[in-house]
Amino acid sequence: MPQAAQNPFDSLASLRGAVDLSGLRARAQAPQAPAGVPAGESGEQAAPGAYRADVTEANFQEVVELSVQVPVILALWAGYSPESQRVLGLVEEQVNRQDGAMVLGAVDVEGFPQIMQAMQISGVPAAVAVLKGQPVPLFQGPVEEDHLTALFAELLQLAQANGVTGRLGSAPGGTAETEQPLPPLHQEALDAIDAGDYAGAERAYRKALDEQPADADAKAGLAQVGLLQRLDGLNADDAQSLREQAAALPDDVDVQLSLADLDVSGGHVEDAFARIVAFIGGHFGPERETARVRLLELFEVVGIKDPRVAAARQALARVLF
Repeated sequence: MPQAAQNPFDSLASLRGAVDLSGLRARAQAPQAPAGVPAGESGEQAAPGAYRADVTEANFQEVVELSVQVPVILALWAGYSPESQRVLGLVEEQVNRQDGAMVLGAVDVEGFPQIMQAMQISGVPAAVAVLKGQPVPLFQGPVEEDHLTALFAELLQLAQANGVTGRLGSAPGGTAETEQPLPPLHQEALDAIDAGDYAGAERAYRKALDEQPADADAKAGLAQVGLLQRLDGLNADDAQSLREQAAALPDDVDVQLSLADLDVSGGHVEDAFARIVAFIGGHFGPERETARVRLLELFEVVGIKDPRVAAARQALARVLF
């Protein structure tokens, strides 16, 4: 049975797009990739399956976020490795057979070597599953169809044991549901984020809220852009330094909140929430309100319907009242 491993994704926290963006949850319900991914030694190109996404820096966390619903299979391949292309095709066939019970994230390690480095994998073909944001090593090296069948059966058992039992929607015939266009200001915000223009994205979301104060997606998007702005430029050395500062300065609200931001971006949502709740419980005055406001913003980032948010709300109420 596959076993969960230490999370290697923390070093990706500084990547642009390492935070789920407003509207992406809905847009990612049936991920697809552009055609043109090599499928085998013949050089033929395969059309993407209904449950496949090509993973990039920009959509990495978007794909990983799906792991709270279904297992995500991150399969690593390269143009210089025909074997990795063959294995990728086998993995995609296995994923599509599950009819939405899992999703494939295909990682071109030539185009995005930092993803491979963060996963601590030295060569292709290789694959890692993700359940609730946590990696589960699957294989590294050549693999055959019968072994994949058994491996994925075990993975689905592990997913069920951990409450990951969702299914991604698809239209009849196995094709993904048609993606609905985003409202113009939301699209403007996402385009600005793709361009690294976080101030422009903030303006677009604020304008959307001015027009529709009850726009929940715009509110969440504004919180998410705020997190992206605070994380912008952070690298692995900065992250380690920040953790050391947080340990040495437990009463410094700015340091504690910065580390909470980092933990949310790296998938350690419960740790981030617990850190802020503990700070609120042990402090009074303006820093307590600063921490409370940040916690509410991070609730929006994670998603107000997320069970981790519900649990943190209860914990917050206990320390406030």
